[in-house]
Amino acid sequence: MSARPVLISRPGARGEVLAAAVAATGLPVARLEAMRLEPLPETPAMRTAWLDIDHFHKVVVVSPFAAECLAEALDRYWPQLPVGLAFYAVGAATAATLHQRLGVRVRLPPPEAGEDTSEALLRLASLASLHDQRVLLVAGEGGRALLADTLASRGARVTRLAVYRRLPLDPSPGMRQRLARGDYRALVVSSGEILEHLARWCGDAALNQPLIVSSARLATLAGTLGFRAPVVAAGATPDALAAAVADACDPEDADVDQDDLEKG
Repeated sequence: MSARPVLISRPGARGEVLAAAVAATGLPVARLEAMRLEPLPETPAMRTAWLDIDHFHKVVVVSPFAAECLAEALDRYWPQLPVGLAFYAVGAATAATLHQRLGVRVRLPPPEAGEDTSEALLRLASLASLHDQRVLLVAGEGGRALLADTLASRGARVTRLAVYRRLPLDPSPGMRQRLARGDYRALVVSSGEILEHLARWCGDAALNQPLIVSSARLATLAGTLGFRAPVVAAGATPDALAAAVADACDPEDADVDQDDLEKG
Protein backbone atom coordinates (compact mmCIF):
# COMPACT_ATOMS: atom_id res chain seq x y z
CA MET A 1 0.00 0.00 0.00
CA SER A 2 1.38 3.42 -0.97
CA ALA A 3 2.33 5.80 1.81
CA ARG A 4 -0.02 8.70 2.40
CA PRO A 5 1.46 11.92 0.97
CA VAL A 6 1.68 15.47 2.20
CA LEU A 7 -0.63 17.54 -0.02
CA ILE A 8 0.82 20.80 -1.36
CA SER A 9 -1.82 23.32 -2.44
CA ARG A 10 0.40 26.29 -3.31
CA PRO A 11 0.02 27.00 -7.05
CA GLY A 12 2.61 27.41 -9.78
CA ALA A 13 6.37 27.41 -9.58
CA ARG A 14 6.33 28.34 -5.90
CA GLY A 15 4.37 25.19 -5.24
CA GLU A 16 7.09 23.15 -6.93
CA VAL A 17 9.71 24.74 -4.67
CA LEU A 18 7.61 24.02 -1.59
CA ALA A 19 7.01 20.42 -2.69
CA ALA A 20 10.77 19.93 -3.08
CA ALA A 21 11.41 21.38 0.39
CA VAL A 22 8.89 19.01 1.98
CA ALA A 23 10.23 16.02 0.02
CA ALA A 24 13.71 16.85 1.32
CA THR A 25 12.45 16.06 4.85
CA GLY A 26 11.85 12.46 3.75
CA LEU A 27 8.08 12.67 3.34
CA PRO A 28 6.21 11.80 0.14
CA VAL A 29 4.41 14.72 -1.47
CA ALA A 30 1.58 15.24 -3.96
CA ARG A 31 0.51 18.44 -5.67
CA LEU A 32 -3.09 19.45 -5.09
CA GLU A 33 -4.00 21.86 -7.88
CA ALA A 34 -6.66 24.10 -6.36
CA MET A 35 -5.97 27.51 -7.87
CA ARG A 36 -4.35 29.15 -10.89
CA LEU A 37 -2.97 32.70 -10.96
CA GLU A 38 -3.55 34.69 -14.13
CA PRO A 39 -2.26 38.20 -14.96
CA LEU A 40 -4.96 40.73 -15.74
CA PRO A 41 -4.88 42.68 -19.02
CA GLU A 42 -3.39 46.14 -18.64
CA THR A 43 -6.01 48.80 -17.94
CA PRO A 44 -5.71 52.60 -18.36
CA ALA A 45 -5.41 52.87 -14.57
CA MET A 46 -2.48 50.41 -14.58
CA ARG A 47 -0.73 52.22 -17.40
CA THR A 48 -1.12 55.56 -15.62
CA ALA A 49 0.33 54.11 -12.42
CA TRP A 50 3.30 52.54 -14.22
CA LEU A 51 4.08 55.78 -16.10
CA ASP A 52 3.71 57.83 -12.91
CA ILE A 53 5.58 55.43 -10.63
CA ASP A 54 8.04 58.20 -9.78
CA HIS A 55 5.17 60.20 -8.24
CA PHE A 56 4.67 57.61 -5.50
CA HIS A 57 6.53 57.64 -2.20
CA LYS A 58 6.00 53.97 -1.35
CA VAL A 59 5.14 50.79 -3.26
CA VAL A 60 3.60 47.94 -1.23
CA VAL A 61 3.46 44.49 -2.86
CA VAL A 62 1.41 41.70 -1.31
CA SER A 63 2.55 38.51 -3.07
CA PRO A 64 5.31 37.05 -5.27
CA PHE A 65 2.97 36.90 -8.28
CA ALA A 66 2.05 40.56 -7.79
CA ALA A 67 5.80 41.28 -7.69
CA GLU A 68 6.28 39.42 -10.99
CA CYS A 69 3.48 41.40 -12.62
CA LEU A 70 4.89 44.67 -11.29
CA ALA A 71 8.39 43.84 -12.55
CA GLU A 72 7.06 42.96 -16.01
CA ALA A 73 5.26 46.31 -16.22
CA LEU A 74 8.18 48.39 -14.98
CA ASP A 75 10.52 46.64 -17.42
CA ARG A 76 8.28 47.90 -20.23
CA TYR A 77 8.07 51.51 -19.10
CA TRP A 78 11.20 52.22 -17.07
CA PRO A 79 14.60 51.13 -18.44
CA GLN A 80 15.95 52.50 -15.16
CA LEU A 81 13.87 52.81 -12.00
CA PRO A 82 13.48 56.29 -10.54
CA VAL A 83 15.46 57.05 -7.40
CA GLY A 84 13.74 57.38 -4.05
CA LEU A 85 11.00 54.75 -4.28
CA ALA A 86 10.56 52.77 -1.06
CA PHE A 87 9.44 49.18 -1.67
CA TYR A 88 7.58 47.08 0.91
CA ALA A 89 6.64 43.40 0.80
CA VAL A 90 4.29 41.38 2.98
CA GLY A 91 6.60 38.34 2.91
CA ALA A 92 10.15 37.16 2.27
CA ALA A 93 9.31 35.44 -1.03
CA THR A 94 7.76 38.65 -2.36
CA ALA A 95 10.81 40.64 -1.26
CA ALA A 96 13.14 38.14 -2.93
CA THR A 97 11.20 38.42 -6.20
CA LEU A 98 11.36 42.22 -6.13
CA HIS A 99 15.07 42.17 -5.37
CA GLN A 100 15.84 39.62 -8.09
CA ARG A 101 13.71 41.28 -10.77
CA LEU A 102 14.24 44.96 -9.95
CA GLY A 103 17.42 45.02 -7.85
CA VAL A 104 15.74 47.06 -5.13
CA ARG A 105 16.00 47.04 -1.35
CA VAL A 106 12.73 45.87 0.17
CA ARG A 107 11.33 46.48 3.64
CA LEU A 108 9.71 43.50 5.36
CA PRO A 109 7.65 42.93 8.52
CA PRO A 110 9.87 43.30 11.60
CA PRO A 111 11.42 40.00 12.78
CA GLU A 112 9.82 40.33 16.19
CA ALA A 113 6.39 40.13 14.53
CA GLY A 114 7.01 36.42 14.08
CA GLU A 115 5.05 36.08 10.82
CA ASP A 116 4.73 37.47 7.30
CA THR A 117 1.28 39.09 7.22
CA SER A 118 -0.31 42.42 6.37
CA GLU A 119 -0.82 43.05 10.08
CA ALA A 120 2.90 42.47 10.73
CA LEU A 121 3.99 44.75 7.88
CA LEU A 122 1.81 47.54 9.25
CA ARG A 123 3.86 47.49 12.47
CA LEU A 124 6.83 49.06 10.68
CA ALA A 125 7.62 52.54 12.02
CA SER A 126 7.98 53.91 8.49
CA LEU A 127 4.31 53.07 7.83
CA ALA A 128 2.99 54.56 11.06
CA SER A 129 2.42 58.12 9.80
CA LEU A 130 1.81 58.70 6.09
CA HIS A 131 0.27 62.16 5.90
CA ASP A 132 -0.23 63.11 2.24
CA GLN A 133 2.13 60.40 0.99
CA ARG A 134 1.21 58.58 -2.22
CA VAL A 135 1.25 54.80 -1.79
CA LEU A 136 0.86 52.28 -4.60
CA LEU A 137 -0.56 48.95 -3.41
CA VAL A 138 0.03 46.12 -5.91
CA ALA A 139 -2.14 43.06 -5.25
CA GLY A 140 -4.46 40.46 -6.69
CA GLU A 141 -8.12 40.86 -7.51
CA GLY A 142 -10.33 40.76 -4.42
CA GLY A 143 -8.78 39.86 -1.10
CA ARG A 144 -8.86 41.72 2.20
CA ALA A 145 -8.95 45.52 2.28
CA LEU A 146 -6.93 45.70 5.51
CA LEU A 147 -3.75 47.13 3.99
CA ALA A 148 -5.43 49.77 1.84
CA ASP A 149 -7.83 50.84 4.58
CA THR A 150 -5.15 51.06 7.27
CA LEU A 151 -2.70 52.97 5.09
CA ALA A 152 -5.45 55.42 4.14
CA SER A 153 -6.41 55.85 7.81
CA ARG A 154 -2.81 56.82 8.49
CA GLY A 155 -2.98 59.66 5.98
CA ALA A 156 -1.78 58.01 2.77
CA ARG A 157 -3.32 58.59 -0.66
CA VAL A 158 -3.58 54.96 -1.69
CA THR A 159 -3.82 53.67 -5.25
CA ARG A 160 -4.71 49.97 -5.21
CA LEU A 161 -3.98 48.07 -8.40
CA ALA A 162 -5.23 44.52 -8.98
CA VAL A 163 -2.74 42.98 -11.41
CA TYR A 164 -3.85 39.34 -11.36
CA ARG A 165 -6.82 37.13 -10.63
CA ARG A 166 -7.13 33.87 -8.74
CA LEU A 167 -9.00 31.12 -10.57
CA PRO A 168 -10.18 28.30 -8.29
CA LEU A 169 -9.80 24.80 -9.69
CA ASP A 170 -11.81 21.77 -8.63
CA PRO A 171 -9.50 19.01 -7.35
CA SER A 172 -9.04 15.95 -9.53
CA PRO A 173 -11.30 12.96 -8.74
CA GLY A 174 -8.41 11.23 -6.99
CA MET A 175 -7.70 14.27 -4.85
CA ARG A 176 -11.38 14.65 -3.98
CA GLN A 177 -11.31 11.09 -2.65
CA ARG A 178 -8.20 11.84 -0.57
CA LEU A 179 -9.85 14.93 0.92
CA ALA A 180 -13.11 13.11 1.61
CA ARG A 181 -11.31 10.23 3.38
CA GLY A 182 -8.50 12.21 4.96
CA ASP A 183 -6.14 9.97 3.01
CA TYR A 184 -3.01 12.07 3.46
CA ARG A 185 -0.46 12.87 6.16
CA ALA A 186 -0.89 16.65 6.14
CA LEU A 187 -2.36 19.43 4.03
CA VAL A 188 -0.23 22.57 3.46
CA VAL A 189 -2.13 25.80 2.77
CA SER A 190 -0.79 29.37 2.74
CA SER A 191 -3.83 31.16 1.27
CA GLY A 192 -7.19 31.87 2.81
CA GLU A 193 -8.90 31.62 -0.56
CA ILE A 194 -7.48 28.15 -1.17
CA LEU A 195 -8.37 27.00 2.34
CA GLU A 196 -11.99 28.10 1.95
CA HIS A 197 -12.14 26.52 -1.51
CA LEU A 198 -10.79 23.15 -0.36
CA ALA A 199 -12.88 22.94 2.82
CA ARG A 200 -15.98 21.95 0.85
CA TRP A 201 -14.35 18.64 -0.15
CA CYS A 202 -12.89 17.80 3.26
CA GLY A 203 -14.66 15.03 5.15
CA ASP A 204 -14.55 14.62 8.89
CA ALA A 205 -11.37 12.53 8.73
CA ALA A 206 -9.63 15.30 6.78
CA LEU A 207 -10.69 17.88 9.35
CA ASN A 208 -8.76 15.88 11.95
CA GLN A 209 -5.57 15.62 9.89
CA PRO A 210 -2.68 18.08 10.40
CA LEU A 211 -3.27 21.32 8.49
CA ILE A 212 -0.09 23.36 8.05
CA VAL A 213 -0.78 27.09 7.64
CA SER A 214 1.51 30.09 7.33
CA SER A 215 -0.04 32.49 9.88
CA ALA A 216 -2.17 32.71 12.99
CA ARG A 217 -4.85 34.42 10.90
CA LEU A 218 -5.12 31.34 8.67
CA ALA A 219 -5.24 29.10 11.74
CA THR A 220 -8.20 31.11 13.03
CA LEU A 221 -9.94 30.78 9.65
CA ALA A 222 -9.21 27.04 9.69
CA GLY A 223 -10.93 26.74 13.06
CA THR A 224 -14.05 28.46 11.77
CA LEU A 225 -14.11 26.02 8.82
CA GLY A 226 -13.98 23.01 11.14
CA PHE A 227 -10.30 22.02 10.94
CA ARG A 228 -9.26 20.68 14.33
CA ALA A 229 -5.48 20.35 14.00
CA PRO A 230 -4.02 23.53 12.45
CA VAL A 231 -0.26 23.96 12.84
CA VAL A 232 1.14 27.47 12.37
CA ALA A 233 4.49 27.54 10.58
CA ALA A 234 7.11 30.18 11.34
CA GLY A 235 6.29 31.85 8.03
CA ALA A 236 5.22 31.31 4.44
CA THR A 237 8.65 30.37 3.08
CA PRO A 238 9.23 26.82 1.81
CA ASP A 239 11.73 26.12 4.59
CA ALA A 240 9.36 27.33 7.32
CA LEU A 241 6.44 25.32 5.98
CA ALA A 242 8.57 22.22 5.42
CA ALA A 243 9.88 22.42 9.00
CA ALA A 244 6.31 22.62 10.32
CA VAL A 245 5.35 19.60 8.22
CA ALA A 246 8.31 17.64 9.54
CA ASP A 247 7.33 18.48 13.13
CA ALA A 248 3.72 17.46 12.56
CA CYS A 249 4.38 14.23 10.64
CA ASP A 250 6.35 11.10 11.40
CA PRO A 251 8.20 10.14 8.19
CA GLU A 252 7.53 6.42 8.77
CA ASP A 253 6.25 4.50 5.74
CA ALA A 254 7.70 7.20 3.51
CA ASP A 255 8.58 4.81 0.69
CA VAL A 256 6.21 5.55 -2.14
CA ASP A 257 5.96 5.45 -5.88
CA GLN A 258 5.91 9.17 -6.74
CA ASP A 259 4.36 8.45 -10.14
CA ASP A 260 1.39 6.87 -8.37
CA LEU A 261 0.97 9.95 -6.20
CA GLU A 262 1.06 12.31 -9.16
CA LYS A 263 -1.71 10.29 -10.82
CA GLY A 264 -3.82 10.69 -7.66
